[in-house]
Amino acid sequence: MKISVDNERKLIEELLLAYDVKEIEASIVADVITDGDLKGFSTHGIGRFPQYIKSIKAGTILTEGDYEIEKETEATALINGNHKFGHYVTVKAMDLAVEKASKTGIGIVGIHDSNHYGIAGYYSDLASVQDMIGIVISNTEPAMAPFGGKKALLGTNPITISIPTDDIHSYICVDMATSITARGKLLEAKRKQEQIPEGLALDKDGKPTTDPEEGLEGSILPFGGFKGYALAFMFELLAGPLVGAAVGDKVQGTATPDEMCTKGDLLIVIDPEHFAGSMKFKFYVDQFVREIREENGVIPGDREIENMNIAHENGITIDETLHEQLTSIANEKGLNIEEYFEE
Repeated sequence: MKISVDNERKLIEELLLAYDVKEIEASIVADVITDGDLKGFSTHGIGRFPQYIKSIKAGTILTEGDYEIEKETEATALINGNHKFGHYVTVKAMDLAVEKASKTGIGIVGIHDSNHYGIAGYYSDLASVQDMIGIVISNTEPAMAPFGGKKALLGTNPITISIPTDDIHSYICVDMATSITARGKLLEAKRKQEQIPEGLALDKDGKPTTDPEEGLEGSILPFGGFKGYALAFMFELLAGPLVGAAVGDKVQGTATPDEMCTKGDLLIVIDPEHFAGSMKFKFYVDQFVREIREENGVIPGDREIENMNIAHENGITIDETLHEQLTSIANEKGLNIEEYFEE
């Protein structure tokens, strides 16, 4: 079963409005989720949507109220998300970071008490399309054991970096977890009743497993061995206690919709105009990209461009279990959503 890109965005927005989500928030959430599926991050696309509805029902995502800025300087800010949709809060936080960077050269905004926000690259892109460098670091509830340990104490702790370019054929962005695979990959495999490849996860006894449920109960391995673990460790601190969020096994709510989310985010925006200059920076960026391509090299972001072209042409695949979940969500509000899908 398929759904077009436009229909996915419309479907999500209609369902959110039916669950009393404010229009501006529903629009942002729909855009971020669709962007995830467009770029091939199906684990953070519409497949995550049922989790958000469960959070609304559980009162861990609030449809009333708004975020607030708790501290602010010319270049920094600290935001309390007040348990709103993470997508909405993070868009507003990145807008603020961009505004500060345009004035001072750098804008850094921390967020606590927000929620899962989909793909991190959406937010760093908000900076790069304005000729700035966008960086987002987050922590998540534990999924990785410390290097040499068994108990999961670190999140998959993603980082994304988006770089501006004048090359209309290039999109430069790395959006990755510090684990060898995202937790969402295991959740998706569990939903589809599929096994996961070897070398991704350990069970609760520290033994290798291809069962996604055992991996979720145990731990996901870091990418690159100790190096990936070390980055996850540092990001845990930068996106946790630095911004007033939880750390280690105190982080919850990114994969458990019935628990208040306690993770944190750190957003950094750099305006090249305050350094070497925006035009000069992009000139050398594009020159380097050409050199890479002349060697048949791949640019971070190439895969996303390819996935976007495929999704626009062929639509986005909806598996049977996800279709049933979406239908159930719609039925609770008396909505018929079959017109959005095609075989």
